[in-house]
Amino acid sequence: MAAEGLSVYEAIRVRRDVRAEFTGEVVDDATLWRILEAAHRAPSVGNSQPWDFVVVREPSTLRAFADHVAVKRAEFAAALPPERAATFEPIKIEGITESGTGIVVSYDHGRGGPQVLGRATIPETGVYSAVLAIQNLWLAATAEGVGVGWVSFYDPEFLADLVGLPRGIQPIAWLCVGPVHEFQQTPDLERFGWRTGRPLRDAVHHETYRA
Repeated sequence: MAAEGLSVYEAIRVRRDVRAEFTGEVVDDATLWRILEAAHRAPSVGNSQPWDFVVVREPSTLRAFADHVAVKRAEFAAALPPERAATFEPIKIEGITESGTGIVVSYDHGRGGPQVLGRATIPETGVYSAVLAIQNLWLAATAEGVGVGWVSFYDPEFLADLVGLPRGIQPIAWLCVGPVHEFQQTPDLERFGWRTGRPLRDAVHHETYRA
């Protein structure tokens, strides 16, 4: 379902956090490289480009991470009150093996040296930069008809060890990336009744913040 000519506004509108819609095919290398190139063009504080991308396709690694995530999902579910647990139960939170490709986005706080222009008073801008790369990747993937699912049920130390991140390199995200049958019209968390979005008018304030 390649979406040639998709505008950036259309890509933003149809983008979804994909879980159950992966076709099982593996995204081809040329498309994957274009998506990663878009990610690498993201703005970054002090032009530090503090991200790296570990592409994971080895089935045993995908399975090991999926098993770990399943344990963390069960722990979260067990901590929920009964009514929320019932709402959460049918929500799929990963597509690790189904997508066939994982991209681990990592952050290197030391990238750019000890004086990173723009990071002196707000250290978190380095992590923000890595997240901007993820957003670029996600929108480029959407324009290619490729789905992305951000998995966040994991222990960072486990993921760092799994993909061999050096000491001091922080995992920011595991992204499931692969062709999809379709993009859902409504986000999963809304479809399953977990949480609805809020309108833009509730998020915009003028001059000062007013609730």
